Amino acid sequence: MNERNAMTMQTYEQARQWISEFTAYGMRPGLDRVRMMLEGIGNPERRLKSIHVGGTNGKGSTVTFLKEPMKEAGLVCGTFTSPYVHEFRERIAINGDPISEQDFLESANAVRPIAENIAKSAFGSPTEFEVLTVIAAHYFASKAFADLVIWEVGLGGRLDSTNAVHPMVSIITNVGHDHQAILGETIEEIAREKAGIIKSGVPVVTCETNPEALSIFEEAATDARTRLYQMHRDFEVINAQSNAHGWNFSFQSNLNHISDLEITMLGAHQTKNAAAALMAFRYLVMYYALPVDEEHIRTGLKKATWIGRLDYRKTKPPLLLDGAHNKEGMESLAEALEEHFTGRRFHFIVGMTKEKDPALLLDPLKRLSIASASMVTFDFYRAAKAEDITEKSPIPETNAYSSWNEAWETIKQKADTDDIVVFAGSLYFISEVANFINS
Repeated sequence: MNERNAMTMQTYEQARQWISEFTAYGMRPGLDRVRMMLEGIGNPERRLKSIHVGGTNGKGSTVTFLKEPMKEAGLVCGTFTSPYVHEFRERIAINGDPISEQDFLESANAVRPIAENIAKSAFGSPTEFEVLTVIAAHYFASKAFADLVIWEVGLGGRLDSTNAVHPMVSIITNVGHDHQAILGETIEEIAREKAGIIKSGVPVVTCETNPEALSIFEEAATDARTRLYQMHRDFEVINAQSNAHGWNFSFQSNLNHISDLEITMLGAHQTKNAAAALMAFRYLVMYYALPVDEEHIRTGLKKATWIGRLDYRKTKPPLLLDGAHNKEGMESLAEALEEHFTGRRFHFIVGMTKEKDPALLLDPLKRLSIASASMVTFDFYRAAKAEDITEKSPIPETNAYSSWNEAWETIKQKADTDDIVVFAGSLYFISEVANFINS
């Protein structure tokens, strides 16, 4: 890393440049550096009421299902999420509004001396994600004065920098195959990493149903002397029916029942993510008197949206953007397309990162009515080459394009008016596409 200027940064652009210098150090799991930075600025995370959301898929949607009802209740709700779609500052937000450039600059200046001292120590340089976590804690506690903050795990759980936070309740959405090189190859190994966010006395909610993963969660909860709230045992989605805009369903738990709820996100899996949020709410209302009532929940769930997750656009031809980037995510995408777009043909444009196995990732799509499949290279340093994806694709007659724009222009010429163009394979890819479409 280049020698940094110790002077106070004067602009947001300088702060962004400083943050970007940490990127080269990649992912270095561990909590020592983030804890030292937090201690160095007075442990602001201890002044925050928090919810911790982990899991392989559905974290972002679950964060949104938590945020919107709290926003309806008039609470100041902070969110720390990744990656961003349109703007870097989205990762740190209050009630859905990104941190301002000025607040980001001031919080970055507060963290900078501590981060740079640690970088010179035997602990080595913090990562970008660690520095952002500490900037977020400073902002939420010292500037936004958030009533509650929702922290989305970046990777795994046990050694993720967000695990330095002590929440009121945790959620583990599910366990799937992703980041195996870091988290492990088997469900059991990955589940142990996810279970690392389970803390002493902090209850955890999960939608996972795999017996092997659940056994690990139960063991971790027992060791932590806390309660595991498990879907199909402690809470349930009932009477779920899809509609043109999303889903209607009811929520049943050992503690309460809420009927006739509606979400405007596509995919049956989103009802599970919503149910996890509802179970967490029930606990917080009972034990912390969180001022979120049933009407806040109804209105908030209906308003909840998440860009790039089964994100349907009524263009010509229609587009659907989905950040599915592992086998389980692609399975959910395929199920949603079958449920909501029966009888339609699909043109897939897929971009993915180098570490993904195309044969495994694309396998769930084979059962769909695929009019065309285009593998593309996109503008990201870890993006896979289109030719490499095509070579291993299990979908017959797959085409390779050097850019997704080229693939899209080709498809627009041949797609029927009822066909749907589906962009998928990576959240980073979807971010690039969404920014272009919105502009």
